[in-house]
Amino acid sequence: MHYRQLGRTGLNVSVIGFGGIPIQRVSQEEATAIVHRALDKGINFFDTARGYTDSEAKLGEVFKNCRSKVIIATKSMARTKDGMAADIKKSLDTLGVDYIDLYQLHNVKDRAALEQVFKPDGALAALKEAKKAGVIKHIGITGHIRDYLVEALKSGELETVQFPFNAVEAGGAQELFDQAEQARAGIIIMKPLAGGAIRNTNLALRFILEHNVSTVIPGMDSPVQVDENAMAGQELLPLSAAEKKVLDEESGTLGAVFCRRCEYCQPCPQGIDIPTVFLLDGYYTRYDLKDWAKERYRALPTKADSCAECGECEEKCPYNLPIRRMLAESAIRLGK
Repeated sequence: MHYRQLGRTGLNVSVIGFGGIPIQRVSQEEATAIVHRALDKGINFFDTARGYTDSEAKLGEVFKNCRSKVIIATKSMARTKDGMAADIKKSLDTLGVDYIDLYQLHNVKDRAALEQVFKPDGALAALKEAKKAGVIKHIGITGHIRDYLVEALKSGELETVQFPFNAVEAGGAQELFDQAEQARAGIIIMKPLAGGAIRNTNLALRFILEHNVSTVIPGMDSPVQVDENAMAGQELLPLSAAEKKVLDEESGTLGAVFCRRCEYCQPCPQGIDIPTVFLLDGYYTRYDLKDWAKERYRALPTKADSCAECGECEEKCPYNLPIRRMLAESAIRLGK
């Protein structure tokens, strides 16, 4: 396994990391076997979150016997100082560790959230206090909307940035790459397989590793997936022209029905959070996290079946997606 430095943190992380979302759907016994296989393959960077149900707990059960071998990253949607402080404590307790290597502001997706976390009583203040106390070592941010991540990095407060980047969602990322380099922030790539939509795993991961990223964190829920993902980080072979053509052709087939979560479709006149609906639908259809996706869908204040079919979203979508049809299909699946 190859390793790269995670920005200015000084941490050397495996170029293939471990995404902790799919671990929710396996037993503790299975999770233990999967994590040990990852460790055997040289994977040392594990990413989870407060919001991933029992992901922290399952990983923590393994980490208590091999803490020195792993770099733990987790994250919270808390926006206030008190809320983040509480979540940091919960993560420490759930993971069963004395410190967490990287704690991230999770899914900062709009200006209100960005401004709130940077306020004196915002989430960043709690993270800085926890870092001073030694219970977290480094602070990062995650999100899908690149403009807000670029702005956040300009603060100089953040040591890492995590965002989606893959063969489908490659366009428009250069500004964020450049800002991360300027800030000496480590780059963590999530959704490397476009939420499971890209099936040619090896080519997809190698495509990303040709860029100046620190680590890529595909989700894994079986030892076979670990083996397949780890292979891409062992030799760092650039894509041949023929391989690039194969990946381009597969990515092109997703273009008609794939939401990149750019949020140009927002706001919806009916109040539907369209990108979130499609994100949850992806968890339902591609990750097989049906119950988890439906539970979160039920918590949305406005459901997909509230669509009035006005078409404003489709007029604003830069990818010309058939959003009205996609919402109707999502409503059927998630509303069961």
